[in-house]
Amino acid sequence: MATPPLTDIPYADFVADVSALAAQVAADDPWRPGFLVAIGRGGLVPGTYLSHATGLPLLSIDHSTRVPAFAADLLVELAARTRAGERLLFVDDINDSGRTIEGLNAALARAGAAADRVRFAVLIDNAGSPARVHYRARRIDRAVTPDWFVFPWEAMAPAATLTAEATAHPERSG
Repeated sequence: MATPPLTDIPYADFVADVSALAAQVAADDPWRPGFLVAIGRGGLVPGTYLSHATGLPLLSIDHSTRVPAFAADLLVELAARTRAGERLLFVDDINDSGRTIEGLNAALARAGAAADRVRFAVLIDNAGSPARVHYRARRIDRAVTPDWFVFPWEAMAPAATLTAEATAHPERSG
């Protein structure tokens, strides 16, 4: 498989995207989350920025490592919060293949979460993803845009690492 083009997201664009998400969340009255939940690894930086932009407190889970104490076990606790009436807004960088969001939704459902108290926000939303989000800064169609987006925090990685990640996940680039 050919490596998709690596496309840098400039810092100013990232900040504008977070501001767009913050405006969408603020406009969605009366649904206001009690907590933002940053999805590690890609959602940690956007979650932190969105927390500052909205004034909402931030929690995090580390979905990327699959360490139960930092992901699956925490999802059980978060599901209990939704049953108690808490609203949670999960934040990630991109909804690409939909696997992260679908996996989290399934885990939350197994733990008995109140589905109407869980929402998702992403910087970039792939129109072709089977997973649906509630807030997005921008939308792409992987059939048209196969680029591997490099967010400002990822730009710290060596180019070889970025290329290897992009090549290892062909389902995420069209």
